[in-house]
Amino acid sequence: MGTDPEIVGGIAGGAVSYLLLKFDAFATRELNLKEKINRALHNLGIELRSIEALLRDAASKKDPDHQFTDWIQNVRDQAYAIEDVLDLFRLHQDQETGLRSFKMRHSIKDLIKNTEESLQKIQQTKKRYQDMTSTRIYSSSNTDLHLRVAPLFNDTVVGFEGPTEKLRSWALKKKQRAEVMFVVGMAGLGKTTLVRSVYEKVKHHFNRHVWIIASKSKTKLDILLTLLVEEFEVWESVRLALPDGNNSKIIITTRRGDIANSCGDGDSIDIHKLQPLSPESAEQLFHQKAFSRNGRYPSGLEEVSKSILQKCDGLPLGIIEIGRLLSNKSPTKKEWKALCDSLESELRSTGELSDVMKVLSASYNDLPYHLKYCFLYMSIFPENDPVKRRRLVRLWIAEGFVIQKRGGAPRNLTEKPRRLSIQEQDFEVSDQDLSRVRSFFSFGKGKVKIGSNFKLLKVLDIQGTSMEEFPNVITDLLLLRYLSLRNTNIKSIPRSLSDLRHLETLDLKQTLVTEVPKAVLQLQKLRHLLVYRYNYMEGVPPFDIVQGFKAPKKITGLNNLQTLSFVKASVQSRLSQQLRMIQGIENLTQLRKLGVVELAREDGASLCHSIGKMSNLHSLSVTSISMEVPLELDAMTNPPALLQRLYLIGSLQKFPWWISSLHDLMRIRLKCSSLAKNPILTLQNLPNLVELQLLHAYTRTQLEFKSGKFLQLKILDLQQLEQLNSIVMEEGTLPCLQKLIIGRCSKLEHVPRGIKRLIHLQMLALYDMPDPFVTRLRKNGGRLRRLVRHIPCVHLYKLGQLEVFHDH
Repeated sequence: MGTDPEIVGGIAGGAVSYLLLKFDAFATRELNLKEKINRALHNLGIELRSIEALLRDAASKKDPDHQFTDWIQNVRDQAYAIEDVLDLFRLHQDQETGLRSFKMRHSIKDLIKNTEESLQKIQQTKKRYQDMTSTRIYSSSNTDLHLRVAPLFNDTVVGFEGPTEKLRSWALKKKQRAEVMFVVGMAGLGKTTLVRSVYEKVKHHFNRHVWIIASKSKTKLDILLTLLVEEFEVWESVRLALPDGNNSKIIITTRRGDIANSCGDGDSIDIHKLQPLSPESAEQLFHQKAFSRNGRYPSGLEEVSKSILQKCDGLPLGIIEIGRLLSNKSPTKKEWKALCDSLESELRSTGELSDVMKVLSASYNDLPYHLKYCFLYMSIFPENDPVKRRRLVRLWIAEGFVIQKRGGAPRNLTEKPRRLSIQEQDFEVSDQDLSRVRSFFSFGKGKVKIGSNFKLLKVLDIQGTSMEEFPNVITDLLLLRYLSLRNTNIKSIPRSLSDLRHLETLDLKQTLVTEVPKAVLQLQKLRHLLVYRYNYMEGVPPFDIVQGFKAPKKITGLNNLQTLSFVKASVQSRLSQQLRMIQGIENLTQLRKLGVVELAREDGASLCHSIGKMSNLHSLSVTSISMEVPLELDAMTNPPALLQRLYLIGSLQKFPWWISSLHDLMRIRLKCSSLAKNPILTLQNLPNLVELQLLHAYTRTQLEFKSGKFLQLKILDLQQLEQLNSIVMEEGTLPCLQKLIIGRCSKLEHVPRGIKRLIHLQMLALYDMPDPFVTRLRKNGGRLRRLVRHIPCVHLYKLGQLEVFHDH
């Protein structure tokens, strides 16, 4: 299977860019290197920067040939070889400090020799490539343009009714000036089809009208229009050349959202972001194309059709082209499943859907140079598996993608891989040559056996396996930056973990580890420490659902920590020492996320004092030692101004005054608070609040949402409010609410008064509500059914079982 030359170029460019950053850091750190080594590294750095510039230039060229592909693969291999030398040198330094007595294969002499040899090779290949680029003519035909436009130009795509009407109304609204609308979306989303449809509908309302396709051809007009949509720096100059008369309208399609945003002035320029088709519209379009000859839907193809549509993800171009291809095949489950299973190969250069890939590649090519490698990194993860944003960022940092400025690093699929992702059961890698692997991922549920052949590994992510003991071989991986054993059954971590001096992330979430040894205090580069698990139970989640860990009292010495979750605030056997730890966390001033469990009442003031020193704090979660022990958090004198997420679990004798001052707060959860005073009054004016959860948090009978309040709230979750019998929503309140959850409110008699005015509400979820409440909402005879008819999804959960009232 061949590799896309543009992707290979991106990989090589990422390798060189990353290596340049590494060289800079290396040269800065190793001030005492011998002069000869310094000179060799300096010269190599100069040459690598020249190579990087050539790769950036080459990335913008079209139709790279085999000679170019071979050259950039050689550049990548040389960059990796040099990185290996630097890593071995660092490993040797670590071992010389007494950590290990291990004989290094590469001496200082070897470093000089390898560096100089690599320099000579890159110098030679650079000259050949310079000759290649100076004599070669890169043609840019309109082939890609035709591929992009032709499949859609004569199609009326279903699901565009809303955007079509919006643009039509905008175009026909008379104004005394020229107005511009940017229609933004990825390649293949149907921008051309949409705008063409609107154009045909409104053009007769204008004295003059013109439809122009901007492409990278050589005519002056096309160059001007290409600049218009691809270079926002010249927008102001180009706009002066456009008509500015009465009621002039200009619609521009572009894949580049950054250009549209930069050109927008909030007055005469507007932006419409085109979205993928809804599942219903995607299915309708697919049926039109796949069964165009007879219009009938053969039985037995429902499941494979869903699989194909899931892969298309609402993209009209993909749906249209795959549908047309299937319309010429036999409508059998075997034929359709064969295509579904081979879509990847069909999208390659020799496949029947290769034209679609050429169009989709345009969106990849539009990415900034450094982001292409972050995008390629996603290939590590299993298909359709969600990836947490924080986890991805930590991995990018561990890989070296983020060093002062965001840079890139490669994905290598050669015989000696750089990054290895295992997605099958029971895989053994201990007997293979994996000396070049820098990142190892395992997503299987079986056993993974790793050996000592990962000496230079930097990222180790083994999740969800049946592992019960911490593998001792891990502590031999002295360059490790990222270690995740999440969702395994390990119970403890060894003291030898202290050998991992470069470790930045230690993720033991959902393991059985309950205590971290003092050895962790030697990990001075540690940024993220996650050691906790959820105590899942059927029915109502328990008060102590989060099980934290006992930390050494001097953990406050890890002053590079950004994430600390979830640390136990008090342990009965050594309460006084744990109290000193709570007092001392004020030294962790870099913390962005802090989770504390088992907080005693008398520790509240100390915790408030410490939090006041954490100016970077974005997320805070605090749980009391028990449901009966109140959280004393009113001693806060300097609330964290950047706080966005706040979770308070435990009794609150009075609502903390400082919460109302958190301008940036986006999400708040109050659980088991037992508040007698309505918290709504304090929270309703927070300007950025998008999610509010009140879980067993309020003891009175009525909640009232006033007009003009909660202007940004999108999610409202009200559960276990046992005395609540009425919810009132005045006109003009909660204008952006999209999801409303009501659960286990045994005395609530009916849906909130005023719910019918929540026109943006997309889902109403009801959990274990009393029978009279539910009966009033049923389709047949429910007297309050009319109040929720405008909500697309109404779901009822009874003892964990879902009943869909209606789902548009």
